[in-house]
Amino acid sequence: MADKFDFDLFVIGGGSGGVRAARVAAGEYGAKVGLAEGDRYGGTCVIRGCVPKKLMVFASEYSSVPEEAAAYGWDDMHAGTFNWHGFRERLNGELDRLEGIYRNLLSGADVETFDQRAKVKDAHTVELADGTTKSAKHILVATGGYPVRPDIPNADLGIVSDDIFQLEKLPKSILIIGGGYIACEFACILNGLGVEVTQYYRGAQILRGFDDEARGLVAESMKESGVDLHVGSDIVEMCLAKDKHDGPQPTASDASMGMSDKEAEAMRSETDGAVAGQQGPIWVKASTGTEKVFDMVLFATGRMPSTNDMGLEDVGVKLGRKGEIEVDEYSQTGVPSIYAIGDVTDRVNLTPVAIREGMAFVQTVFGSDPTPVDHDLIPSAIFTQPEMGTVGLSEEQAQDQEEIEVYCTSFKPMQTSFAGKSNRVMMKLIVSKESRVVLGCHIVAPNAGELIQMVGIAVKAKLTKEQFDATCAVHPTMSEELVTMRKPARTA
Repeated sequence: MADKFDFDLFVIGGGSGGVRAARVAAGEYGAKVGLAEGDRYGGTCVIRGCVPKKLMVFASEYSSVPEEAAAYGWDDMHAGTFNWHGFRERLNGELDRLEGIYRNLLSGADVETFDQRAKVKDAHTVELADGTTKSAKHILVATGGYPVRPDIPNADLGIVSDDIFQLEKLPKSILIIGGGYIACEFACILNGLGVEVTQYYRGAQILRGFDDEARGLVAESMKESGVDLHVGSDIVEMCLAKDKHDGPQPTASDASMGMSDKEAEAMRSETDGAVAGQQGPIWVKASTGTEKVFDMVLFATGRMPSTNDMGLEDVGVKLGRKGEIEVDEYSQTGVPSIYAIGDVTDRVNLTPVAIREGMAFVQTVFGSDPTPVDHDLIPSAIFTQPEMGTVGLSEEQAQDQEEIEVYCTSFKPMQTSFAGKSNRVMMKLIVSKESRVVLGCHIVAPNAGELIQMVGIAVKAKLTKEQFDATCAVHPTMSEELVTMRKPARTA
């Protein structure tokens, strides 16, 4: 289709959204498509986010298996030592495999790829890192986002989520700063892998924006599992421990293990240099006045859209306060030929959303079918332990807009209760008092992500509480509670 342009479409960014848009535009609509990616194909989700994180979740959950199995009669099962090197080798192999799939998908659709960074030169031109330029009728920016560190001295001593997967060895102790889903997920993962985890969050409760009752149960469960969670606490000062005090200083894990100074020093020498730029244990002072030494500090304090040095504002594309690209409901910027999808727009920062935005873009531009992006009632999961699954309105959001009924139950699930554990799960439905439509569902339980995917269909279809009740329960399961709660726990 390209005539006076080199390409019909040029995509900047090889993540899930950009790759989907590129290969569908080329493979299904016959467009001539180019794509530039300066890093690995697959983007945050495949290389630095969802996929490696979920594999780490799986790995961390095995730590409790021997104890639970013993309650079921498996007396010969014993907990072993987690082999980080072996796991990381298999993890990297899996990521290489997935990246290869992404490259093959593009190649199979005849998308021309450029393994280098690109930026926008004008409304119809991109400039590659080697100085060459490519013209395109349409430009799609899908560059994603990146993790940020707080603006405090020595913040470079800490790592961010991207670094976790490349650690040479796991630390003995770690301080995680933040209370969002990334901070909480890694707190649970590392705790399950045997790391002594402390978490600081400046707010009153972790997982701000989610249902209060659900996030409260997650916080309680994290503490019970061994995460030393401190809300209303933030980091105010940090430096290398050796720069703060004279002589060898025990780390947080040293103290808990009762090591001598000589033993502690030997252990520290093993962890020194585990992260590029890190030169030993880190001394931290909290806003509460607490001072402590950790082997490692992880900042999970937010992400920013990747729009730095992209040339966007120079050509008239408007950026928001965080640097996000401002777009309309069709993902189009103020420059008609330039579109943007995914995390770089800071709308709903989830991989499936970026993919749907990419598909809507292709339908709009190449399918002659203007398709606005539907960001309503998106199910999502937080892979803490236990997981949280959510779709629709929280109780707090719903009661602000209308009168509601809240159906909720919390109980010990059969599997862990039999093993003598105190773990609790929660099932919660938010129902409109007037229309009886289920406005939201919140689940805190093992495999809540799997459950909420199915419930999301019902909530998206705007089914009523009575339609939930008319569905026969599957017994014995945790999820049967979703269709057997007959009386509201409260109204609001």
